[in-house]
Amino acid sequence: MKSRIAFLFTFIAVVCVDRPLLAQTIPKDELIFLTSEWKGERFPDGRPKISDALVERAKHIGIDDAWTVLKNEGYTNQFEGNWKLIQNDVSVTGRAVTAMFMPSRPDVEKTIKERGITKQGRKGNTNTWPIEILTKGDVYVADAFGKIGGGTLMGATLGNAIFSKTGNGVVFNGAARDLQELQNIKGFNAFVRDFHPSFLEEMVLMGLNAPIRIGNVMVLPGDLVIAQREGVLFVPAHLAEQVVGTAEFVTRKDQFGFETVKSGRYTTGQIDSQWTDEIKTDFLKWLGQHPELGTMTKPELDKVMSKRTW
Repeated sequence: MKSRIAFLFTFIAVVCVDRPLLAQTIPKDELIFLTSEWKGERFPDGRPKISDALVERAKHIGIDDAWTVLKNEGYTNQFEGNWKLIQNDVSVTGRAVTAMFMPSRPDVEKTIKERGITKQGRKGNTNTWPIEILTKGDVYVADAFGKIGGGTLMGATLGNAIFSKTGNGVVFNGAARDLQELQNIKGFNAFVRDFHPSFLEEMVLMGLNAPIRIGNVMVLPGDLVIAQREGVLFVPAHLAEQVVGTAEFVTRKDQFGFETVKSGRYTTGQIDSQWTDEIKTDFLKWLGQHPELGTMTKPELDKVMSKRTW
């Protein structure tokens, strides 16, 4: 036992010397390990960097279709509902930057703030630290353990700061304040457990760009966040291309099906089962007449149809 304890302290000492500790962030190699299925570009800290083009495409898919793709891949714990929103008609889509807050404890909060301010150049309370690292297209996702009174991670000032950095909104398992002022930020939205007039108190940042829990979901930095009126879906980065592409096809398929069933060319049974070559040919011809829905090749169509379970 003594040797194991000695090894643990030695390990911590090495990590502290060899790896700069940046406001509760996990080591870069640990983040890469946890997101090892992702093979694409990464941010300098190791966070998966889903392309801007894919994020833009994700803004136009349905959350129900995306959820179905994840479920069929075995990812059954990716959706969380029961939110309050600033705007019911403004969706939030982007790459997750995660933050984990815990109930404050004087000794821990003191040491964290001292290190952050004196050694890392941090300023203000720890709830502002995640905002400092946000970039365009990010979605600030925070676990504030569901705290409402005294759990307001954001008011009008921080809301404006977040939107100016990301052009995006937030998802907080906690609360926000200044609802009237936040409503004036055009294009901004927040998915929170509630709104409350109190100020933040008795909370401290314990994890930044680390795995967090939002309700029944494990959220990793870099996950694709799709937040719509129904709720919030967290898509693992390595599945984002598949989810978006399949959901796009389902939208096209549905529109094609509506038109062809209504005209009597095909039955619902034909549309909602594996397609014949004739239907595939008609679909690709129809898609060419609707450039607003994007393009698709015959091999791409064959591939998505071969995995059809929706």
